Amino acid sequence: MRQPWRCLLALCLLACWASAHSVANPFAGQQTPPDPCYDDTGAARRCIPEFINAAFGQDVAVSSACGRPPSRSCSAVERGDQRPSVRTCQICDAADPRRARPAAYLTDLNSAHNLTCWQSENLNTSPHNVTLTLSLGKKFEITYVSLQFCSPRPESLAIHKSMDYGKTWVPYQFYSSQCRRMYNRPNKASITKQNEQEALCTDGHTDLYPLSGGLIAFSTLDGRPSGKDFDNSPVLQDWVTVTDIRVVLSRPQMPRELGPGAGSNGGGRDDDPVAVTTTLPTYFYAAGDFQVGGRCKCNGHGSRCLKDKEGKLVCDCKHNTEGPECDRCKPFHYDRPWQRANAHEANECLPCNCNLHARRCRFNMELYKLSGRKSGGVCMNCRHNTAGRHCHYCKEGFYRDLARPISHRRACKACDCHPVGAAGKTCNQTTGQCPCKDGVTGITCNRCAKGYQQSRSPVAPCIKIPVVIPTVAVSSTEEPADCESYCKPVKGNLKINMKKYCKKDYAVQVNVLDMETVGDWAKFSVNLVSVYKSRGEPLKRGASVLWVHMKDLACKCPRIQMSKRFLVMGGGDGGTGAGPGGGPGAEPVGLMADKNSLVIQWRDVWTRRLRKFQRKEKKGKCGKA
Repeated sequence: MRQPWRCLLALCLLACWASAHSVANPFAGQQTPPDPCYDDTGAARRCIPEFINAAFGQDVAVSSACGRPPSRSCSAVERGDQRPSVRTCQICDAADPRRARPAAYLTDLNSAHNLTCWQSENLNTSPHNVTLTLSLGKKFEITYVSLQFCSPRPESLAIHKSMDYGKTWVPYQFYSSQCRRMYNRPNKASITKQNEQEALCTDGHTDLYPLSGGLIAFSTLDGRPSGKDFDNSPVLQDWVTVTDIRVVLSRPQMPRELGPGAGSNGGGRDDDPVAVTTTLPTYFYAAGDFQVGGRCKCNGHGSRCLKDKEGKLVCDCKHNTEGPECDRCKPFHYDRPWQRANAHEANECLPCNCNLHARRCRFNMELYKLSGRKSGGVCMNCRHNTAGRHCHYCKEGFYRDLARPISHRRACKACDCHPVGAAGKTCNQTTGQCPCKDGVTGITCNRCAKGYQQSRSPVAPCIKIPVVIPTVAVSSTEEPADCESYCKPVKGNLKINMKKYCKKDYAVQVNVLDMETVGDWAKFSVNLVSVYKSRGEPLKRGASVLWVHMKDLACKCPRIQMSKRFLVMGGGDGGTGAGPGGGPGAEPVGLMADKNSLVIQWRDVWTRRLRKFQRKEKKGKCGKA
């Protein structure tokens, strides 16, 4: 391709500057050049690849090329000084490098001193339609398409573009002296915002001069009303995006009549450009320079394009973007929608805020709008027992450990609500307090509240302790409310010894489970843990019943608590009160305790002492006591 001398001069000056400064600064070679996608403070900004000739060195597929078999072609050449043009003839032979005219000459390094041209077959015997197809290998945003001809410019040609690597094609521009007949379009139609993405047709290229070496250049944005506001025009952004360019040459241009003497035989050689011959003119297309000016499309998120492992051209994406054109956000960077960068805003993709508890997120437009277009990321599969859009609170069954930040792996602690005492598994997110059933208390609902006692029911594990008003007096002289005088015989006399052991009919260790009221009696369901003495009917370990009269229970002699173990020594004292059978002296089924019974909360150290009492009783020592 033709390289302007100003660019070469700039490169030389840049090399000289770098050489001079490398001497002054020995560390210059170790310094990393600044990233154009970020400013000096590290803030993101728009960055774009350099403007290049995207066609340089690329292969061009042509539908026609001369030289197979070798052919002879003649064309008119201008002589200047108002003299008429003359014909010149030359040989095209693909097998001879000196006479070959391959398609590679269209995109090679072009030089005015060594012009190389592609040439089609002679159109006298072949179709006039010839196509040139150029694949850029990636999406580019192009500014112009130009074709420098070595032959007379075609009378009609069309430029098409593809945005999907040649799968579909759309018209880009038409040139013809007969726009309506050739392409069914008016000549030089005006461009408005309504037809900014339509291909137009013009006849401005059809001047006969020069007969060769004419240029056709199509500017993609020239005359487009939104061109001055390109950043805010998705229509034009799409219009200039291409992956492939196709030029269809439809009709050759017929040269003017040659001057006098042109038909004489000058005897020149066939490859002499000024030789005069009597050979009749032939028609063909020939071009020496095919250029596509533009930038690798990175949507403002990349400053260069590189080849990947498969050799495909891709953008070197920044701003947390990815894709061949930096056209999407990287995974986990969906807190706001992807947007193209512009001169005022880099529009970088932002990471989702998941407090280090999630690795994936998605974008939600409704949430983004509700947040004032600030945040639309939704975390997915929150870990570490967290939940919520940002994994910012604990999931059901867990509560916040305020001693740790929410981003900590153990920021959420299990509620551990009691399976029977709690009304559910979800606790307060801040305090961890489980919802307790009636009469149950504790942060995990694991104990009965004050004034309640344990029951066997999983529905109501704690029930109120009944308030008992004595209904039967022991004697006519006793007042129901005078519990102190009523219980006086046993006050301060709760110690166990051999003498007390011998006087009692039974001595057992019981575990109190439940209670219900039967007439004037309290019926306690107990479990006989150990039997140390049983006078009369033998007692066995296991479930049993302990009867206590309501008068004795109301005055707390004996004092019995639920879910506690007690040593109970009773009988043998002529206990008071009627049995639960209803008549005086009726015998209850099970054990019976009254104010004269010894009922003390159990201590494990008593096991050895009671066993000792058992042995002495067997030896007949109770009679001596």
